[in-house]
Amino acid sequence: MAVPTRFHLQRLRQLWRSAGWPCQDLVEIELLAAGWVERLQEPGGRERLRVTDLGVALIAESLTRNRAARDAHELLVERVATEMQRAGRIAWRGLALRAGLPQDDGKTLWVNAMPDVYSIRHSTVEDYLEPAIHEIKVSRADLLGELRRPAKSAAYRALCGQCWFVIKAGIAEAEEIPPEYGVLIGHTSHLELARPAPRRACKPDFATWMALARATPLVPPDDDPQSPL
Repeated sequence: MAVPTRFHLQRLRQLWRSAGWPCQDLVEIELLAAGWVERLQEPGGRERLRVTDLGVALIAESLTRNRAARDAHELLVERVATEMQRAGRIAWRGLALRAGLPQDDGKTLWVNAMPDVYSIRHSTVEDYLEPAIHEIKVSRADLLGELRRPAKSAAYRALCGQCWFVIKAGIAEAEEIPPEYGVLIGHTSHLELARPAPRRACKPDFATWMALARATPLVPPDDDPQSPL
């Protein structure tokens, strides 16, 4: 087995943090066969698992990839937030919001949402606020996982009048994103508009206003040449 799966890496990290007691399942058999873990005999006849040097190298490699993905994600989030500020909007990151989605049986499904960037227009007129959400994706797997969770995406739409996916260039085509969302392509030097987001009237509800009141909006970067404009 040349390439470990996500399940293999997850189990390797669990074994590294634990005492190494065996589960004796198929994932463990594959780890043993690949030489990523080894069996150790304990006094009294008990058996324990130990991550080999080869397994440690796999864990380190996955951590490096994860850090690179997080860094790329943070850079794209920062760029989107800066563009919103340049457009005269107030932007927040990491807001913890809650959306109520009406169900066919008349009940309400409450979904927690934490959009990457939430912004409103700098206006004193509530009707002109035009709340928008930008969800940033830098890997195809993350994007597809998001699209497979319709409740989360519906929560984003319920909380804003414009909902966008900002995807790193090369991970997907705009046509793969449902038409309810706008699409921005994140290139190394700029953001490309692939499809505008549909607009609809939306006012922040009381719970969203409370979340905004508890949070601090982003401050424009000092080195932004357009910040004084």
